[in-house]
Amino acid sequence: MDLNYYNFNESIMVKFEKQKEIISDLILINNDRIEGYQKAKEELNESDKDLAILFNERIDQSILFRSELISLITLIGGKVPEGTKFSGKIYRAWMDVKAFFSGSDRKVILDNCEDGEDAALSAYEEALSYEHLTPEQKATIFAQKSEIKMSHDKIKMMRDSI
Repeated sequence: MDLNYYNFNESIMVKFEKQKEIISDLILINNDRIEGYQKAKEELNESDKDLAILFNERIDQSILFRSELISLITLIGGKVPEGTKFSGKIYRAWMDVKAFFSGSDRKVILDNCEDGEDAALSAYEEALSYEHLTPEQKATIFAQKSEIKMSHDKIKMMRDSI
């Protein structure tokens, strides 16, 4: 066999592995978002029905995003990761501490949610900086990032209005 053949195949395999890693991270980020918004819902007061609706919408959004990403990863032979990122576990623990000391304050909850959306946006921006994503992967990731940005801005606006 020709050495160029092996180099070509190795190059393709490296690209697929990097694509799998990036998409896996985004699946985990969406798992973090789901758990984070579920946690935020638990901290709400009865009068915060508007936030409960918003958080349910974000949970549904993350479930949809995760489903789209699962389709992408299975197309390239990747395994669907389970669980959440370690940073998400730390974030939720910090949210517990802040909620304990603030008494489930609406502003603190929104502040925590904005921090979570900042982390998600950062992960999506990093993913989009990878040059070897397919056009379909980039389009999906870009569309999801745009929706997360809108979510972030809405949460920030709600928090700043308090």
